[in-house]
Amino acid sequence: MASIRNLKKDINYVFGDIIEAVYVWEYENTDKGTKKSEAIIDEAIETFDELIAKVNDRNVDNKKSQLKTVNKELEEKGRALIEKINNLG
Repeated sequence: MASIRNLKKDINYVFGDIIEAVYVWEYENTDKGTKKSEAIIDEAIETFDELIAKVNDRNVDNKKSQLKTVNKELEEKGRALIEKINNLG
């Protein structure tokens, strides 16, 4: 399992890239509304906060298992948000 520091960096990079992709979409599609894209940004921020809180939780019996779960959740939720960005068009 990767270190906690690397997992936090991965979470930060993934959601930072997702938010950036939404901003790029908004810039390229100024004729379309931003209600759906803003909802994706809000969801990305909420998910980021949830995952960081789980990583920082010290009241876990099996930390290694917790980190693996967070890593898997990062992949699933990241892919779901990317799919939402792809369906904005």
